[in-house]
Amino acid sequence: MQFKKQIAGLAMATGLIFTSVSSGMAHDIYKQSPADDHAPIGVMADHKHNKGEWMLSYRYSTMHMDGNRDGTSDLAPADVLAQGFMMAPLEMDMDMHMFGLMYGVSDDITLMAMLPYIEKDMVMVNAGGMRMYRDSEGFGDVKLTALYTLDSHVNEAGEEKSWLLNLGLSLPTGSTDERSDTGQKLPYPMQLGSGTFDPIIRLTYNDRRQDWSWGAQAGAMFRTGTNDEGYRLGHEYGFTSWAAKNIHEKLSLSLRLDARQWDDIHGRDADLNVMMTPAARADLRGGTRVDALIGANFYQTGDFAKDNRLAVEFGMPLYQDLDGPQLKTDYRLMLGWQYAF
Repeated sequence: MQFKKQIAGLAMATGLIFTSVSSGMAHDIYKQSPADDHAPIGVMADHKHNKGEWMLSYRYSTMHMDGNRDGTSDLAPADVLAQGFMMAPLEMDMDMHMFGLMYGVSDDITLMAMLPYIEKDMVMVNAGGMRMYRDSEGFGDVKLTALYTLDSHVNEAGEEKSWLLNLGLSLPTGSTDERSDTGQKLPYPMQLGSGTFDPIIRLTYNDRRQDWSWGAQAGAMFRTGTNDEGYRLGHEYGFTSWAAKNIHEKLSLSLRLDARQWDDIHGRDADLNVMMTPAARADLRGGTRVDALIGANFYQTGDFAKDNRLAVEFGMPLYQDLDGPQLKTDYRLMLGWQYAF
């Protein structure tokens, strides 16, 4: 509870900065600042590169899930067990290391590759109070996409607006056969990949002014076919919008809303006992969630570490409606580094 109060205080302080920062500072210090050239670090495919430009990136993200929910109602472990399950999920952590590469084939086309390394830990409990710990670790699904500039222009006031279309494919490089030390198949949330080739589409709008910027992105990932385990994950849809304020030539702060919806799994893995835990039920995997996030981008312009960008973003759910019993999200955090050359 104390932790959540601290985060609420941080969010309030960030909002005050947006509305009242630097009234006595010169306006020109923010003009064409590179700090908000990119969207918050949690947004992918938000910017393009000119011909011959490269960008390396690394993102570390962590998500903590705590407690169960059915629809918009919270459930105690006893409520889950009362539905006939042998184990009730208590909490889960997912850490991801995302390695990225971008290259400008032309001024209008940028190619992107993303490689994730994932670590997952889940805690469950039975009716007797005995806890069970499960974990999985390995590379996830590689994503290869192309970013096309539909429109981009800068007016006489230096205000830049752009529309970007991102098309690509998620490759089934992540494992769908993760097992415990005893050889038991782990439930769906503990697997590392989809096992299918999944098309990706995103449309992004950016509007950058002299000392602030905003943008929006809508996207989807469509699951296709059936994997070797006999199922496919549900389609995923997302919409996010953000605003960023330059408070220094090297620093911008951001606020973002992120809405996501994902469908239930189609088919099922015959190796999973559907009464062991709700995480093994294909029809209890869908949901909708809306998160509020605060973030910061720091861009180094001096001689030391020039052209390196560091970023952070933290978020908590405002709304969750889950096909449950299903673990609900408590918070998410992402740290990132980007270097363009």
